[in-house]
Amino acid sequence: MKSFKLFKRISHGILSIVYYPRDVKPIGCKWVYSVKLNSDGSLNRYKARLVALGNKQEYGIDCDETFAPVAKMTPVRMVISIAASSGWSLHQMDVKNAFLHGDLIEDIYIIHPQGLFSSSNGVCKLKRSLYGLKQEPRAWYEKFLSTLLEFSFTQSQYDSSLFIHRTSAGIVLLLLYVDDMVITGSDHTSIQRLKQQLQASFHMKDLGNLHYFLGLEVHSTSKGIFLHQHKYAADLIYMAGLQLVNLVDTSLAVNVKYHRDGGDLCMIRYCIGNLWLVSQFMHSPRHLHLAAVRRIILYLKETTQCGLFFPVGIYPKLSAYNDADWAGCPDTQRSVTGWCMFLGTSLISWKSKKQARVSKSSTESEYRAMSPACSEIIWLRGLLAELGFPQTEPTSLYADNISDIHFVVNPVFHERTKHIEVDCHSICDTYDDKLISLPHVSTQFQVADILNKAVPRSRHQFLVSKLMLLDQPHQFEGDVNKGIILLSLIVYISISRID
Repeated sequence: MKSFKLFKRISHGILSIVYYPRDVKPIGCKWVYSVKLNSDGSLNRYKARLVALGNKQEYGIDCDETFAPVAKMTPVRMVISIAASSGWSLHQMDVKNAFLHGDLIEDIYIIHPQGLFSSSNGVCKLKRSLYGLKQEPRAWYEKFLSTLLEFSFTQSQYDSSLFIHRTSAGIVLLLLYVDDMVITGSDHTSIQRLKQQLQASFHMKDLGNLHYFLGLEVHSTSKGIFLHQHKYAADLIYMAGLQLVNLVDTSLAVNVKYHRDGGDLCMIRYCIGNLWLVSQFMHSPRHLHLAAVRRIILYLKETTQCGLFFPVGIYPKLSAYNDADWAGCPDTQRSVTGWCMFLGTSLISWKSKKQARVSKSSTESEYRAMSPACSEIIWLRGLLAELGFPQTEPTSLYADNISDIHFVVNPVFHERTKHIEVDCHSICDTYDDKLISLPHVSTQFQVADILNKAVPRSRHQFLVSKLMLLDQPHQFEGDVNKGIILLSLIVYISISRID
Protein backbone atom coordinates (compact mmCIF):
# COMPACT_ATOMS: atom_id res chain seq x y z
CA MET A 1 0.00 0.00 0.00
CA LYS A 2 2.82 2.40 0.88
CA SER A 3 4.72 1.54 -2.28
CA PHE A 4 1.65 2.15 -4.37
CA LYS A 5 1.06 5.58 -2.86
CA LEU A 6 4.69 6.59 -3.31
CA PHE A 7 4.78 5.47 -6.94
CA LYS A 8 1.51 7.32 -7.44
CA ARG A 9 3.21 10.50 -6.21
CA ILE A 10 6.17 9.82 -8.53
CA SER A 11 3.80 9.42 -11.48
CA HIS A 12 2.20 12.75 -10.59
CA GLY A 13 5.57 14.44 -10.86
CA ILE A 14 6.09 15.10 -7.15
CA LEU A 15 9.46 13.36 -6.86
CA SER A 16 11.93 11.30 -8.83
CA ILE A 17 14.49 8.64 -7.88
CA VAL A 18 18.11 9.81 -8.26
CA TYR A 19 21.52 8.65 -7.09
CA TYR A 20 22.85 9.93 -3.79
CA PRO A 21 24.52 13.35 -4.31
CA ARG A 22 27.70 13.57 -2.25
CA ASP A 23 27.44 17.31 -1.60
CA VAL A 24 23.80 17.21 -0.42
CA LYS A 25 22.43 15.89 2.88
CA PRO A 26 18.93 14.47 2.32
CA ILE A 27 16.25 14.87 4.98
CA GLY A 28 14.11 12.08 6.31
CA CYS A 29 10.47 11.24 5.70
CA LYS A 30 7.75 9.11 7.25
CA TRP A 31 4.16 8.03 6.82
CA VAL A 32 1.46 9.83 8.80
CA TYR A 33 -2.03 8.44 9.29
CA SER A 34 -5.01 10.52 10.40
CA VAL A 35 -8.80 10.54 10.54
CA LYS A 36 -10.80 13.40 9.01
CA LEU A 37 -14.15 14.21 10.60
CA ASN A 38 -17.20 16.08 9.35
CA SER A 39 -18.51 19.24 11.04
CA ASP A 40 -20.90 17.12 13.14
CA GLY A 41 -18.09 14.86 14.36
CA SER A 42 -18.91 11.89 12.12
CA LEU A 43 -16.25 10.04 10.14
CA ASN A 44 -15.37 11.53 6.77
CA ARG A 45 -12.44 9.41 5.66
CA TYR A 46 -9.12 7.90 6.66
CA LYS A 47 -5.99 9.61 5.39
CA ALA A 48 -2.43 8.39 4.82
CA ARG A 49 0.30 10.76 3.73
CA LEU A 50 4.04 10.73 3.13
CA VAL A 51 5.61 13.74 4.86
CA ALA A 52 9.13 15.13 4.93
CA LEU A 53 10.87 15.73 8.25
CA GLY A 54 11.03 19.49 7.90
CA ASN A 55 12.50 19.85 11.40
CA LYS A 56 15.82 18.81 9.86
CA GLN A 57 15.82 21.70 7.36
CA GLU A 58 18.19 24.63 7.80
CA TYR A 59 17.12 28.18 6.98
CA GLY A 60 19.06 29.61 4.04
CA ILE A 61 20.09 26.16 2.80
CA ASP A 62 16.96 24.02 2.54
CA CYS A 63 14.40 26.81 2.79
CA ASP A 64 14.05 30.57 2.58
CA GLU A 65 10.62 32.23 2.83
CA THR A 66 8.11 30.12 4.77
CA PHE A 67 5.28 32.49 5.77
CA ALA A 68 1.98 32.32 3.84
CA PRO A 69 -0.98 34.62 4.60
CA VAL A 70 -4.36 33.12 5.44
CA ALA A 71 -7.82 34.63 5.73
CA LYS A 72 -8.52 36.55 8.93
CA MET A 73 -11.82 36.08 10.73
CA THR A 74 -12.90 39.72 10.40
CA PRO A 75 -12.82 39.73 6.55
CA VAL A 76 -14.56 36.34 6.61
CA ARG A 77 -17.42 37.74 8.69
CA MET A 78 -17.47 40.90 6.56
CA VAL A 79 -17.79 38.95 3.31
CA ILE A 80 -20.54 36.76 4.80
CA SER A 81 -22.36 39.85 6.07
CA ILE A 82 -22.19 41.53 2.65
CA ALA A 83 -23.33 38.31 0.97
CA ALA A 84 -26.28 38.11 3.36
CA SER A 85 -27.34 41.75 2.92
CA SER A 86 -26.95 41.56 -0.89
CA GLY A 87 -28.59 38.14 -1.31
CA TRP A 88 -25.46 36.50 -2.75
CA SER A 89 -24.94 32.76 -2.56
CA LEU A 90 -21.88 31.41 -0.74
CA HIS A 91 -19.87 28.56 -2.28
CA GLN A 92 -17.07 26.48 -0.82
CA MET A 93 -14.28 24.56 -2.52
CA ASP A 94 -11.45 22.45 -1.17
CA VAL A 95 -8.09 21.66 -2.78
CA LYS A 96 -7.06 18.01 -2.57
CA ASN A 97 -3.43 17.65 -1.44
CA ALA A 98 -2.93 21.40 -1.78
CA PHE A 99 0.72 21.48 -0.72
CA LEU A 100 1.68 19.01 -3.46
CA HIS A 101 0.88 21.70 -6.06
CA GLY A 102 3.54 24.16 -4.87
CA ASP A 103 6.65 24.74 -6.98
CA LEU A 104 9.99 24.49 -5.18
CA ILE A 105 12.84 26.94 -5.76
CA GLU A 106 15.37 24.98 -3.71
CA ASP A 107 16.74 21.51 -4.47
CA ILE A 108 15.33 19.22 -1.79
CA TYR A 109 16.29 15.55 -1.39
CA ILE A 110 14.56 13.10 0.94
CA ILE A 111 15.49 9.61 2.02
CA HIS A 112 13.17 7.00 0.53
CA PRO A 113 10.82 5.15 2.90
CA GLN A 114 12.56 2.21 4.52
CA GLY A 115 12.23 -1.06 2.63
CA LEU A 116 10.96 0.48 -0.59
CA PHE A 117 14.17 0.31 -2.64
CA SER A 118 16.99 -2.20 -2.41
CA SER A 119 19.71 0.26 -3.48
CA SER A 120 21.24 2.29 -0.65
CA ASN A 121 22.33 4.98 -3.12
CA GLY A 122 18.84 5.87 -4.18
CA VAL A 123 17.22 9.05 -2.81
CA CYS A 124 14.17 11.04 -3.86
CA LYS A 125 14.51 14.51 -5.36
CA LEU A 126 11.41 16.64 -4.92
CA LYS A 127 10.11 18.29 -8.05
CA ARG A 128 7.30 20.00 -6.15
CA SER A 129 6.45 20.71 -2.55
CA LEU A 130 5.75 17.91 -0.10
CA TYR A 131 3.92 17.93 3.20
CA GLY A 132 6.25 18.53 6.13
CA LEU A 133 8.58 21.00 4.42
CA LYS A 134 8.91 24.39 6.08
CA GLN A 135 8.32 26.22 2.81
CA GLU A 136 5.26 24.19 1.82
CA PRO A 137 2.65 26.86 2.77
CA ARG A 138 4.58 29.57 0.93
CA ALA A 139 5.06 27.44 -2.19
CA TRP A 140 1.36 26.59 -2.36
CA TYR A 141 0.27 30.19 -1.78
CA GLU A 142 2.57 31.51 -4.53
CA LYS A 143 1.25 28.87 -6.91
CA PHE A 144 -2.38 29.73 -6.15
CA LEU A 145 -1.70 33.47 -6.35
CA SER A 146 -0.12 33.23 -9.79
CA THR A 147 -3.02 31.07 -10.99
CA LEU A 148 -5.66 33.56 -9.85
CA LEU A 149 -3.77 36.47 -11.39
CA GLU A 150 -3.93 34.58 -14.69
CA PHE A 151 -7.71 34.42 -14.20
CA SER A 152 -7.82 38.28 -14.10
CA PHE A 153 -8.27 38.42 -10.32
CA THR A 154 -6.62 41.14 -8.27
CA GLN A 155 -5.25 40.74 -4.78
CA SER A 156 -6.71 42.94 -2.06
CA GLN A 157 -4.42 45.63 -0.68
CA TYR A 158 -5.95 45.19 2.78
CA ASP A 159 -6.03 41.38 3.04
CA SER A 160 -3.60 39.21 1.07
CA SER A 161 -5.94 36.22 1.22
CA LEU A 162 -8.84 38.06 -0.45
CA PHE A 163 -9.06 38.10 -4.26
CA ILE A 164 -11.44 40.25 -6.32
CA HIS A 165 -12.62 40.00 -9.91
CA ARG A 166 -14.86 42.68 -11.39
CA THR A 167 -16.89 42.02 -14.53
CA SER A 168 -19.52 43.88 -16.50
CA ALA A 169 -22.16 41.78 -14.71
CA GLY A 170 -20.90 42.32 -11.17
CA ILE A 171 -18.15 41.14 -8.84
CA VAL A 172 -16.65 37.83 -7.66
CA LEU A 173 -14.90 37.46 -4.29
CA LEU A 174 -12.64 34.60 -3.17
CA LEU A 175 -11.30 34.10 0.35
CA LEU A 176 -8.48 31.59 0.85
CA TYR A 177 -7.48 29.82 4.04
CA VAL A 178 -4.70 27.38 3.14
CA ASP A 179 -6.64 24.86 1.00
CA ASP A 180 -10.20 25.97 1.85
CA MET A 181 -11.85 28.77 -0.09
CA VAL A 182 -15.12 30.68 0.01
CA ILE A 183 -16.49 32.12 -3.23
CA THR A 184 -19.33 34.62 -3.50
CA GLY A 185 -20.43 37.57 -5.60
CA SER A 186 -23.15 38.99 -7.80
CA ASP A 187 -21.92 37.49 -11.11
CA HIS A 188 -23.13 33.86 -11.02
CA THR A 189 -21.82 33.07 -14.49
CA SER A 190 -18.30 34.14 -13.56
CA ILE A 191 -18.49 32.10 -10.35
CA GLN A 192 -19.29 28.94 -12.30
CA ARG A 193 -16.51 29.71 -14.79
CA LEU A 194 -14.06 30.23 -11.91
CA LYS A 195 -14.96 26.84 -10.47
CA GLN A 196 -14.28 25.18 -13.81
CA GLN A 197 -10.95 26.98 -14.15
CA LEU A 198 -9.86 25.97 -10.66
CA GLN A 199 -10.83 22.35 -11.24
CA ALA A 200 -8.80 22.37 -14.45
CA SER A 201 -5.74 23.77 -12.65
CA PHE A 202 -5.83 21.81 -9.38
CA HIS A 203 -7.39 18.71 -7.88
CA MET A 204 -10.49 20.39 -6.45
CA LYS A 205 -13.54 19.27 -4.53
CA ASP A 206 -16.71 21.33 -4.94
CA LEU A 207 -18.43 21.33 -1.55
CA GLY A 208 -21.49 23.23 -2.80
CA ASN A 209 -23.04 25.91 -0.61
CA LEU A 210 -21.05 27.06 2.40
CA HIS A 211 -21.92 25.13 5.56
CA TYR A 212 -18.72 24.83 7.60
CA PHE A 213 -15.60 27.02 7.45
CA LEU A 214 -12.81 27.52 10.02
CA GLY A 215 -14.95 26.14 12.84
CA LEU A 216 -17.93 28.33 11.86
CA GLU A 217 -21.18 26.56 11.03
CA VAL A 218 -23.15 28.54 8.45
CA HIS A 219 -26.94 28.33 7.99
CA SER A 220 -28.67 30.36 5.28
CA THR A 221 -32.35 31.27 5.53
CA SER A 222 -34.68 33.64 3.73
CA LYS A 223 -34.08 36.16 6.53
CA GLY A 224 -30.29 36.05 6.46
CA ILE A 225 -27.27 33.97 7.46
CA PHE A 226 -26.71 32.47 10.91
CA LEU A 227 -23.19 31.73 12.21
CA HIS A 228 -22.54 29.57 15.25
CA GLN A 229 -19.98 27.20 16.77
CA HIS A 230 -22.18 24.48 18.27
CA LYS A 231 -19.65 21.71 17.71
CA TYR A 232 -16.73 23.68 19.16
CA ALA A 233 -18.72 24.58 22.29
CA ALA A 234 -19.97 21.00 22.68
CA ASP A 235 -16.41 19.64 22.40
CA LEU A 236 -15.21 22.13 25.02
CA ILE A 237 -18.00 21.14 27.41
CA TYR A 238 -17.25 17.44 26.87
CA MET A 239 -13.53 17.94 27.40
CA ALA A 240 -14.24 19.72 30.70
CA GLY A 241 -16.67 16.98 31.79
CA LEU A 242 -19.46 19.45 32.62
CA GLN A 243 -22.32 17.91 30.67
CA LEU A 244 -24.51 17.32 33.75
CA VAL A 245 -23.70 20.44 35.81
CA ASN A 246 -26.19 23.26 36.41
CA LEU A 247 -26.03 26.28 34.11
CA VAL A 248 -25.16 29.93 34.85
CA ASP A 249 -26.59 33.17 33.44
CA THR A 250 -23.35 35.15 32.93
CA SER A 251 -19.83 34.18 31.98
CA LEU A 252 -18.13 36.07 34.83
CA ALA A 253 -19.02 36.65 38.45
CA VAL A 254 -19.64 40.30 39.26
CA ASN A 255 -17.12 42.10 41.53
CA VAL A 256 -14.59 39.25 41.33
CA LYS A 257 -11.01 40.12 40.36
CA TYR A 258 -8.65 37.38 39.22
CA HIS A 259 -5.13 37.81 40.58
CA ARG A 260 -2.00 36.12 39.32
CA ASP A 261 -1.22 34.62 42.74
CA GLY A 262 -4.73 34.20 44.08
CA GLY A 263 -5.24 30.84 45.80
CA ASP A 264 -3.40 27.55 45.67
CA LEU A 265 -1.64 26.21 42.61
CA CYS A 266 -3.66 23.99 40.30
CA MET A 267 -1.88 21.55 38.03
CA ILE A 268 -4.85 21.13 35.65
CA ARG A 269 -4.55 23.34 32.55
CA TYR A 270 -7.25 21.93 30.29
CA CYS A 271 -9.31 24.38 28.26
CA ILE A 272 -7.45 27.43 29.59
CA GLY A 273 -5.69 28.05 26.29
CA ASN A 274 -9.07 28.45 24.57
CA LEU A 275 -10.26 31.25 26.86
CA TRP A 276 -8.65 34.69 26.73
CA LEU A 277 -9.56 35.84 30.24
CA VAL A 278 -7.67 33.09 32.05
CA SER A 279 -5.08 32.22 29.39
CA GLN A 280 -2.86 34.91 30.92
CA PHE A 281 -2.57 32.68 34.01
CA MET A 282 -1.50 29.53 32.17
CA HIS A 283 2.06 29.65 33.47
CA SER A 284 0.80 29.35 37.06
CA PRO A 285 -2.92 28.43 37.21
CA ARG A 286 -4.72 28.58 40.55
CA HIS A 287 -7.95 27.05 41.80
CA LEU A 288 -9.69 30.42 41.45
CA HIS A 289 -8.73 30.49 37.75
CA LEU A 290 -10.07 26.96 37.33
CA ALA A 291 -13.34 28.10 38.90
CA ALA A 292 -13.47 30.94 36.34
CA VAL A 293 -12.89 28.45 33.51
CA ARG A 294 -15.66 26.26 34.88
CA ARG A 295 -18.10 29.18 34.99
CA ILE A 296 -17.27 30.28 31.45
CA ILE A 297 -17.82 26.76 30.10
CA LEU A 298 -21.11 26.47 31.96
CA TYR A 299 -22.18 29.75 30.37
CA LEU A 300 -21.24 28.31 26.97
CA LYS A 301 -23.44 25.34 27.78
CA GLU A 302 -26.33 27.73 28.42
CA THR A 303 -25.73 29.56 25.12
CA THR A 304 -24.66 26.66 22.89
CA GLN A 305 -27.49 27.35 20.45
CA CYS A 306 -26.69 31.05 20.13
CA GLY A 307 -24.89 32.60 17.17
CA LEU A 308 -24.40 35.77 15.14
CA PHE A 309 -27.09 36.66 12.66
CA PHE A 310 -26.48 38.66 9.47
CA PRO A 311 -29.83 39.87 8.13
CA VAL A 312 -30.91 40.41 4.53
CA GLY A 313 -31.40 43.87 3.05
CA ILE A 314 -29.36 45.94 5.55
CA TYR A 315 -26.98 48.44 3.94
CA PRO A 316 -23.39 47.73 5.05
CA LYS A 317 -22.70 50.96 6.91
CA LEU A 318 -19.78 50.71 9.33
CA SER A 319 -20.14 51.81 12.96
CA ALA A 320 -18.20 51.10 16.15
CA TYR A 321 -18.39 51.22 19.94
CA ASN A 322 -15.35 51.84 22.14
CA ASP A 323 -14.80 51.56 25.88
CA ALA A 324 -12.15 50.77 28.50
CA ASP A 325 -12.15 49.38 32.03
CA TRP A 326 -9.81 51.67 33.96
CA ALA A 327 -7.20 49.74 36.00
CA GLY A 328 -9.10 46.55 35.28
CA CYS A 329 -6.07 44.32 35.91
CA PRO A 330 -5.55 43.96 39.69
CA ASP A 331 -1.93 42.79 39.26
CA THR A 332 -0.58 45.51 36.93
CA GLN A 333 -3.28 48.21 37.29
CA ARG A 334 -3.43 48.39 33.51
CA SER A 335 -6.74 49.08 31.79
CA VAL A 336 -8.60 46.73 29.47
CA THR A 337 -9.59 47.94 26.01
CA GLY A 338 -12.85 46.81 24.47
CA TRP A 339 -14.35 47.71 21.10
CA CYS A 340 -16.72 46.17 18.57
CA MET A 341 -17.51 46.97 14.94
CA PHE A 342 -20.85 46.62 13.17
CA LEU A 343 -21.60 46.43 9.47
CA GLY A 344 -25.18 47.57 9.39
CA THR A 345 -26.51 45.57 12.35
CA SER A 346 -24.05 42.68 11.89
CA LEU A 347 -21.22 42.27 14.38
CA ILE A 348 -18.06 41.61 12.35
CA SER A 349 -15.12 42.56 14.59
CA TRP A 350 -14.37 42.90 18.30
CA LYS A 351 -11.41 43.15 20.62
CA SER A 352 -10.74 42.78 24.33
CA LYS A 353 -7.12 43.41 25.26
CA LYS A 354 -5.05 44.68 28.15
CA GLN A 355 -3.36 48.01 27.46
CA ALA A 356 0.43 48.27 27.35
CA ARG A 357 0.67 51.21 29.77
CA VAL A 358 -0.86 52.21 33.08
CA SER A 359 -3.34 55.07 32.65
CA LYS A 360 -3.60 57.83 35.27
CA SER A 361 -7.32 58.34 34.74
CA SER A 362 -10.36 56.74 33.14
CA THR A 363 -10.24 59.48 30.50
CA GLU A 364 -6.71 58.50 29.54
CA SER A 365 -7.54 54.79 29.43
CA GLU A 366 -10.49 55.34 27.08
CA TYR A 367 -8.43 57.74 24.96
CA ARG A 368 -5.79 55.02 24.57
CA ALA A 369 -8.52 52.55 23.64
CA MET A 370 -9.60 54.79 20.76
CA SER A 371 -6.28 54.42 18.95
CA PRO A 372 -6.54 50.70 17.99
CA ALA A 373 -10.24 51.18 17.29
CA CYS A 374 -9.43 53.94 14.80
CA SER A 375 -6.81 51.74 13.14
CA GLU A 376 -9.40 49.00 12.73
CA ILE A 377 -11.91 51.47 11.27
CA ILE A 378 -9.40 52.75 8.70
CA TRP A 379 -8.59 49.19 7.66
CA LEU A 380 -12.26 48.17 7.39
CA ARG A 381 -13.17 51.30 5.42
CA GLY A 382 -10.43 50.52 2.89
CA LEU A 383 -11.57 46.92 2.63
CA LEU A 384 -15.19 47.94 2.12
CA ALA A 385 -14.19 50.38 -0.62
CA GLU A 386 -12.38 47.56 -2.45
CA LEU A 387 -15.49 45.38 -2.22
CA GLY A 388 -17.62 48.10 -3.77
CA PHE A 389 -19.21 49.52 -0.62
CA PRO A 390 -17.37 52.80 0.03
CA GLN A 391 -18.25 54.65 3.23
CA THR A 392 -19.19 58.13 2.04
CA GLU A 393 -19.81 59.43 5.56
CA PRO A 394 -17.53 59.38 8.62
CA THR A 395 -17.74 56.16 10.62
CA SER A 396 -19.46 56.68 13.96
CA LEU A 397 -17.22 55.67 16.87
CA TYR A 398 -19.53 55.79 19.88
CA ALA A 399 -17.82 56.77 23.15
CA ASP A 400 -19.30 57.39 26.59
CA ASN A 401 -16.53 59.70 27.86
CA ILE A 402 -17.20 63.33 26.93
CA SER A 403 -13.66 64.40 27.90
CA ASP A 404 -12.17 62.09 25.28
CA ILE A 405 -14.41 63.55 22.62
CA HIS A 406 -13.29 67.05 23.59
CA PHE A 407 -9.61 65.99 23.47
CA VAL A 408 -10.02 64.81 19.88
CA VAL A 409 -12.10 67.73 18.68
CA ASN A 410 -9.94 70.39 20.38
CA PRO A 411 -6.54 70.74 18.58
CA VAL A 412 -4.90 72.14 21.73
CA PHE A 413 -4.11 69.28 24.07
CA HIS A 414 -4.55 69.81 27.76
CA GLU A 415 -1.71 69.61 30.28
CA ARG A 416 -2.78 66.17 31.48
CA THR A 417 -2.60 64.56 28.00
CA LYS A 418 0.92 65.53 26.93
CA HIS A 419 2.42 62.36 28.50
CA ILE A 420 0.34 60.07 26.27
CA GLU A 421 2.24 58.42 23.42
CA VAL A 422 2.27 60.25 20.10
CA ASP A 423 0.68 57.35 18.21
CA CYS A 424 -2.49 57.74 20.29
CA HIS A 425 -2.86 61.31 19.01
CA SER A 426 -3.30 59.97 15.48
CA ILE A 427 -6.98 59.83 16.43
CA CYS A 428 -7.09 63.59 15.84
CA ASP A 429 -5.83 63.19 12.26
CA THR A 430 -8.43 60.50 11.63
CA TYR A 431 -11.11 62.84 12.94
CA ASP A 432 -9.84 65.82 10.92
CA ASP A 433 -9.83 63.70 7.75
CA LYS A 434 -13.54 62.98 8.40
CA LEU A 435 -12.94 59.24 8.57
CA ILE A 436 -14.62 59.03 11.96
CA SER A 437 -17.16 60.95 13.97
CA LEU A 438 -17.44 60.77 17.75
CA PRO A 439 -21.08 60.79 18.85
CA HIS A 440 -21.58 60.45 22.58
CA VAL A 441 -23.43 57.40 23.82
CA SER A 442 -24.74 56.95 27.33
CA THR A 443 -22.85 54.44 29.46
CA GLN A 444 -26.12 52.58 29.83
CA PHE A 445 -26.11 51.87 26.08
CA GLN A 446 -22.37 51.30 25.58
CA VAL A 447 -22.21 47.93 23.79
CA ALA A 448 -18.45 47.52 24.30
CA ASP A 449 -19.02 47.44 28.06
CA ILE A 450 -19.55 43.68 27.87
CA LEU A 451 -16.06 43.12 26.45
CA ASN A 452 -13.98 44.46 29.33
CA LYS A 453 -15.83 43.88 32.59
CA ALA A 454 -18.27 41.58 34.35
CA VAL A 455 -21.84 42.92 34.43
CA PRO A 456 -25.01 41.79 36.23
CA ARG A 457 -27.42 39.37 34.60
CA SER A 458 -30.00 41.92 33.40
CA ARG A 459 -27.39 44.19 31.83
CA HIS A 460 -25.56 41.21 30.37
CA GLN A 461 -28.71 40.03 28.58
CA PHE A 462 -29.45 43.56 27.40
CA LEU A 463 -25.99 44.03 25.86
CA VAL A 464 -26.02 40.57 24.28
CA SER A 465 -29.28 41.43 22.52
CA LYS A 466 -27.61 44.56 21.07
CA LEU A 467 -24.81 42.41 19.64
CA MET A 468 -27.39 40.55 17.51
CA LEU A 469 -26.43 37.33 19.27
CA LEU A 470 -29.56 35.30 18.63
CA ASP A 471 -30.85 31.81 19.26
CA GLN A 472 -31.90 29.04 16.87
CA PRO A 473 -32.85 29.86 13.24
CA HIS A 474 -36.57 29.27 13.84
CA GLN A 475 -36.55 32.29 16.16
CA PHE A 476 -35.02 34.63 13.59
CA GLU A 477 -38.05 36.48 12.34
CA GLY A 478 -39.17 37.99 15.63
CA ASP A 479 -35.72 38.32 17.18
CA VAL A 480 -34.17 39.98 14.14
CA ASN A 481 -36.83 42.66 13.85
CA LYS A 482 -36.67 43.28 17.58
CA GLY A 483 -32.86 43.42 17.54
CA ILE A 484 -32.69 45.87 14.61
CA ILE A 485 -35.32 48.15 16.13
CA LEU A 486 -33.60 48.01 19.53
CA LEU A 487 -30.17 48.87 18.12
CA SER A 488 -31.55 51.75 16.03
CA LEU A 489 -33.57 53.08 18.96
CA ILE A 490 -30.57 52.99 21.32
CA VAL A 491 -28.42 54.95 18.87
CA TYR A 492 -31.20 57.52 18.36
CA ILE A 493 -31.75 57.99 22.13
CA SER A 494 -28.00 58.24 22.79
CA ILE A 495 -27.39 60.87 20.12
CA SER A 496 -30.44 62.85 21.30
CA ARG A 497 -28.88 63.18 24.73
CA ILE A 498 -25.87 65.11 23.45
CA ASP A 499 -26.00 68.73 24.68
